[in-house]
Amino acid sequence: MIKPTESELEILNILWKEGPSSVRLVNEKMNEHKEVGYTTTLKLMQIMAQKGLVDRDESSRTHIYAARVKAEDIQGELLDKLLNTAFGGSASKLVLSALGSGKTSAKELEEIKALIEKLEQDGDQ
Repeated sequence: MIKPTESELEILNILWKEGPSSVRLVNEKMNEHKEVGYTTTLKLMQIMAQKGLVDRDESSRTHIYAARVKAEDIQGELLDKLLNTAFGGSASKLVLSALGSGKTSAKELEEIKALIEKLEQDGDQ
């Protein structure tokens, strides 16, 4: 699987959230966080189409781009790479580091607890 660059990942996140979109919409969403020129966004999305990360619908005047890769697949690839390169393959070190950052909401902690309980129950069977 092709690993997206940081800018490509930003575009993919927009497409995953918004669904199939025009370059203009993607550019507007990107500009909410940092200033990016329209032609830069266009060129990135054209490259992404060549790489197979997005599909481009050219049936109308405004081309519409859609993510060709699933968020879960890319996240899994990036997580595996991070786990192996930064945490020596230790999932517990990764999780403890992430939870220790102080950026975990109460809702997320509840979801994590529920997942741990499910994993413990599945392990007892």
